[in-house]
Amino acid sequence: MGEQLSTQMDSNVNVVNRTGGSGVVGHQAMVDAEPDGQTIGLVTVEIGMMHHQGLTDISGEDLTAISQMNEDGAGITVAADAEWETAEELLTYIEEHPGEVTASGTGQGGIWHLALLGMLLDNDLPVDAVNFVPSEGAAPALQELVAGGIDMTTNALGESKTMLDSDRAKALGVMGSERDPAFPDVETLQEQTGSDYSMSVWRGIAGPKDMDATVVEELECHLGLIAESDSFNDFMTDSGLGVKYANAEDFQALMAEDDAKKGEVMKEAGLAK
Repeated sequence: MGEQLSTQMDSNVNVVNRTGGSGVVGHQAMVDAEPDGQTIGLVTVEIGMMHHQGLTDISGEDLTAISQMNEDGAGITVAADAEWETAEELLTYIEEHPGEVTASGTGQGGIWHLALLGMLLDNDLPVDAVNFVPSEGAAPALQELVAGGIDMTTNALGESKTMLDSDRAKALGVMGSERDPAFPDVETLQEQTGSDYSMSVWRGIAGPKDMDATVVEELECHLGLIAESDSFNDFMTDSGLGVKYANAEDFQALMAEDDAKKGEVMKEAGLAK
């Protein structure tokens, strides 16, 4: 996005990575910047989770949404030789054998942990019906999955693509509102169980609060063209990421709605402070 913005605006767009604090450092830098349009950032789904965990006070209300650029539903991945063929079969097994299934995919309280907990709660199962083992991300969790150390992961299907393509793992379902275009044969939970529960990770561009509307409109226009471009879509596909564009108004609404939804799940699961 930075490269294409540079080209479209005929101006340098410098990307600065600000890691740390489970995303707090980077999001705080966006919040603290001057709202002059010179500083924007990649806001992620964690903006609606961090303050519920007590890691920060900031939320999406402290940012000016510009454009959503991505969304990926949580997938349910198991080893290729696992006994379950559908998410419904897995959930039935978990209900009948509480505490026997072990899952991973992210750190404690991360988005894919939250996806698992929300799925359990939606199916009237206790949050400890599945043992969760924190990991440094999807890649090490998937390695542990095919090695037999865990039974399932709940990360995005795109992150499991290598394992799925090599038939070392299989996807039982996706927690999205619709099927993942990159995995059209994988059914949603709604298709399998009738549940409308969904949990997704998303990313978009935002800036500090109170940015000038004309600046937001110009950036929104550029990002809309990027979202439609072949180069961006090819890059996202190659990276195992989905493309979903939303304008500034809709993205701001998404951040608020998602904050409330994830906060509710985190409170029920005992992750909120």
